[in-house]
Amino acid sequence: MKNTTTNWICAAGAIFFLAANSFGQFGPPPGQGQTTRATQLPLSGRTGQSGSVVSAETPVPGTTTSVNTINPTVQVQGPYAGSVEGKTAFSGKLSLRDAVERGLRYNLGTVGIANGVRQAQGLSRVARSALLPNVNGNLSETVEQLNLRASGLHFNTPSFAGFSIPSVVGPFNVFDLRASLSQSVADMAAWNNYRSSKENLSANKLSAKDARDLVVLAVGGAYLQVIAAAARVNSARAQVETANALYQQTSQQKSVGLVAQIDVNRSRVQLLTQQQRLASLQNDLAKQKINLARMTGLPPNDRYDIADDIPFVAAPALGLEDALKQAFSQRSDLKAAEAQVRAAERSRSAARAERLPSISLSADYGVIGTNPSQAHGTFSIVGSVKFPIWQSGRIEGDIEQAGAALAQRQAELEDLRGQIETDVRKAYLDLEAARSQVELATENLQVTTENLKLTRQRYDAGVSDNVEVVRSQESVAGADLDYINSVFAHNVAKLSLARAVGQAADNLAQFLQTR
Repeated sequence: MKNTTTNWICAAGAIFFLAANSFGQFGPPPGQGQTTRATQLPLSGRTGQSGSVVSAETPVPGTTTSVNTINPTVQVQGPYAGSVEGKTAFSGKLSLRDAVERGLRYNLGTVGIANGVRQAQGLSRVARSALLPNVNGNLSETVEQLNLRASGLHFNTPSFAGFSIPSVVGPFNVFDLRASLSQSVADMAAWNNYRSSKENLSANKLSAKDARDLVVLAVGGAYLQVIAAAARVNSARAQVETANALYQQTSQQKSVGLVAQIDVNRSRVQLLTQQQRLASLQNDLAKQKINLARMTGLPPNDRYDIADDIPFVAAPALGLEDALKQAFSQRSDLKAAEAQVRAAERSRSAARAERLPSISLSADYGVIGTNPSQAHGTFSIVGSVKFPIWQSGRIEGDIEQAGAALAQRQAELEDLRGQIETDVRKAYLDLEAARSQVELATENLQVTTENLKLTRQRYDAGVSDNVEVVRSQESVAGADLDYINSVFAHNVAKLSLARAVGQAADNLAQFLQTR
């Protein structure tokens, strides 16, 4: 009788174990069995896919008749050269302010950075969720039949009062409606991960502000390029008119026998040369307008007009030391780099915190039974402390990775400080060189124009042939282009200085004055 009772108990226990395990009533409480790891940041905080906008000054070779010593350009790469389609109305005339505003709204550089901020916000919310309660609900109804023999349970017990343990039991019907809660009480790794994500979010927001300055530099430089191209076209038209007038005059003189055919041919060649220059400059103007349209969300064509002209105006009275002070206090990319360093520090702290114990709480409450009408309330509350003993070097590896990322962020921050000072000093050097160029180009244009006038008077009086007139006309054309290029260089230098000191989107009107 004793052996029979023991067998009955074993059989009942086995059946209960199989049934309960099949219904999922055993196992670790919700939220347990997981270890928080430090979030590993990329080694570098700089991404090659973000694009760039830089101003460059290319020295002009010394063997030239030009008075210009630098050739300015604004180099735009990556998404800053494109845009999404603009939705705001466009009148057909584009002012500098409108171009900048459209660039800030539709340029692909700012659009991409804005989406990066949204992504960082999502990652921060994910990191925060590890510190907040997680509540889940579950509703299940299960019907199951078990084959004990197939599960490896064999009972050799005699029947008792006509009853024996069958090899197939069931079907069982279980209804379970349950809510579970898990809460991290103390997890320093998760806490530092969250703080790191907050610093990353701050860095992304600051990068978005810096992207606005880059868009101002890109769009402003493109707008200045269009103005300079349009001025070159107007100058070329004037030269074509002058060359045509000389050709007509020479043709009339040839018809009355005052000059030889060679003079007519010379003036004709000069006219054709100026016409070809005009066609080339018109082609360049169209391309520059298309580039500007691409940056500002306009259709990629040149069927619009520029509303503003940017004349030569002296730069704002801003000393070098004051400019450096403003740059170090205002540049958003510097603030973003500092936030990236703080994020890397938090990430390293999270890696070190993987060695510390973590405390968590989990609980569930629900009703369980064969059906809803017969269900009865059940609950469980579990508090646990988890502490690492041996992780086979994983924690040390996480700490080493986080330390390398921190060292790289610190190196990039120091490099950026030097780059900012370099930008400011170079902008001042370019500004001074461009100002000198404008003065020389203005005087040169006045002299060559006066010389052309005197040469025309000598030619009209028959004292000289038209060789001197053609040469003088070429000198005027070159001097006019020098003046246009020097004014463009001065405006680009002011725009570069506005970018170098920071807040270019807010201070643009202070550096560039439209007419």
